[in-house]
Amino acid sequence: MEYATITSKYCCGIDLHARTMYLCVMDSAGKIRFHRNLRNEFSLLTQALKPYRDRVSIGVESTYNWYWIADGCHQAGIPFYLGHALYMKAIHGGKKKNDRIDSRTLADLMRSNFFRLAYAYPKEMRATRDLLRRRHRFVALRGEGYTHIQNTFSQQAILDPLREDVRKKTSRRDIPSRLDDPDLSMTVDCDLDLIDTLDALIYKIEKQVFAQAKHHDRNALSILMTTPGLGEMLAMTILYEIHTIDRFKSAQHFSSYCRLVKVERESAGKKTKEGNQKIGNPHLKWAFTEIILVAQRCSEPIQKYYEKLKSKHGLGKAKILIAHKFAVAVYHMLKNGQAFDEKRFVG
Repeated sequence: MEYATITSKYCCGIDLHARTMYLCVMDSAGKIRFHRNLRNEFSLLTQALKPYRDRVSIGVESTYNWYWIADGCHQAGIPFYLGHALYMKAIHGGKKKNDRIDSRTLADLMRSNFFRLAYAYPKEMRATRDLLRRRHRFVALRGEGYTHIQNTFSQQAILDPLREDVRKKTSRRDIPSRLDDPDLSMTVDCDLDLIDTLDALIYKIEKQVFAQAKHHDRNALSILMTTPGLGEMLAMTILYEIHTIDRFKSAQHFSSYCRLVKVERESAGKKTKEGNQKIGNPHLKWAFTEIILVAQRCSEPIQKYYEKLKSKHGLGKAKILIAHKFAVAVYHMLKNGQAFDEKRFVG
């Protein structure tokens, strides 16, 4: 994890909320120059910082609502730093906690260069990335709809093969008629209404994302698509979650960010319980663990290699190992601008 190196005379720590922000401007000696609560308006922020304007840096914890302040700072030419929320234990370590204390702690971490950084994803590709994440959520909801229909039939001991029928748009509207009870029939009909709505939304999002991907990084997308088992949506998920592979110093740093590296915690020579598993990107972990599901059908060498891992380590560990290997391969592919090499992958 990287620490920010801040050399400005003043540091402004902001405890940011949905409607308000608590500012603390601190000089390099630790003296507080400004400490107030303001509404979330960038004009009010710049007005409050006017006396320190040319010599101030702003730091914000990486909560859900930092976009507007990052974009405003970028346009105004104010140095902006995004702090990693899970690494900032100092904020949550005291006995007493409030917005005033938190903003002061942020400013203090900044001036002492103990401010741990998160990646401030740039505006140009951020909206498309968030749209892909919304698609992922809709796909999960659609899957829940499929499962609920199957469970409804299983509750009645009706063991018809529904899996493929539910996914067929042309025939799935006939499914409710297989149930005699009108309430159960309506339950399934409502699930199908939801699935139809989600189908339309997912298609709409995919169409928009395809159009945007051509403008953002077409070359990187073409390289990713050479990987067996990597379809367009998975490739775009990886592309937009990474943004640029230059963010990562090595393949291992990238794999760690993808949550594909085991976390070990040790004290006095003894291993303690695993922790910090949530540090990293869950969307990349999902994407890389999904690749093997199709790759083993597309490539016989990869399928044999995966079977070898399963026989040696078991299914769960084999899936993580192959996902880690795909992550390392993608790192080097994007870093060197090279297509997927199957022989090197299984070698």
